This record gives sequence, C-alpha cells and structure tokens, in this order.
Amino acid sequence: MDERSRQPPTQKPAVKAGPRTYRRWVVNLAVIAMLFFALRECNRQNLASGTAPPFEARSIDGRSVSLEQLRGEPLLLHFWASWCGVCSAMAGNIEAVARDYRVLTVASQSGEAQEVQAYVSEHGLSFPVLVDADGRLARRYGVHAFPTTFLIDKKAVIRYAEVGFTTEIGLRIRAYLSRH
Repeated sequence: MDERSRQPPTQKPAVKAGPRTYRRWVVNLAVIAMLFFALRECNRQNLASGTAPPFEARSIDGRSVSLEQLRGEPLLLHFWASWCGVCSAMAGNIEAVARDYRVLTVASQSGEAQEVQAYVSEHGLSFPVLVDADGRLARRYGVHAFPTTFLIDKKAVIRYAEVGFTTEIGLRIRAYLSRH
C-alpha cells in the first residue's frame, strides 16, 4: 500500500465568505427592497388622497351607510373581494382590528347582497360590509387591486392607504396613529 491509501481522506477547506460575498448579498437585498417599494408605489398610484370622497352605499342587511354618518371617529375602510385569495387571508386581521376600532368593509365586484351575505356567513365574519356589486365605490376611491385599505381620520381625511396584505399589527399601528 502506498502512503496515500493509509491516510484518511482530507476534507476540502470550508469556503469563507469574504467581503465580496457580503457585498453581493447586500446589493441583492437592496435591489429586492427597491423592487418591493417600487411595486408598492405603483399599486398606490391613483388612490384617493386628501379628503375622503363622500359615499352612500347599502350594507348587506340593506341599511344605507354614508361617510358623513361616520365622521367624528377614525375609520378603517377596507375594500375586498370574495374571489380574492389575499383578501381571504387578511380577513382575520380585519376581524381582529374591528373589535377595537371602527371598521367598514366594502365587498367589491363580489355579487349582490345575498351572495356577499352567504360568503360572510360561510367564513364567520362579523365586520360591517357594504355591497359594491359593480365596483363603482372602489373606482371612486381609485381602487384597482384588492385588498386596499384606507385609514380615514375623524375629519374625513385619508391618512394612510395600503394595497395588498397588511398584518394586524400594521393595521393597529396605522389606526392608532390616525387618532392623533
């Protein structure tokens, strides 16, 4: 036997991450963050801002609801659709926030009141729901993607607008800040 066959196989030395590897990682992370924020801003284009557009709509139980009736206390106005998977995933967050803050949701392009009521019942939701079967109210607020959430202060001024999934804690922080 020769000398090499008697020695245990040697492992290759571990590759240490050098400054170039870290730099590349940081650059990649920065590019991903920039893309995320750029996409977020694109989704927020054309959303209503400033004074909230007035509205009057029917709730799933047939009551007439207007923005004017809701003045004096901050409002989380949440646009969603029954066919939207992200909206379904976010429903629990809206439900939790609705226990502590004034919340009004708008079921847009999700059918008439009976269909929306069936969806709400099937999913065990208790937050107030307006029916926007033709999407007219959503268009009035510039909503082109679901879910979209507005936080409106007590003077009916839009303080925050978000498109896409928002965590419960994110909603609570924005609701808290809109009170002050």
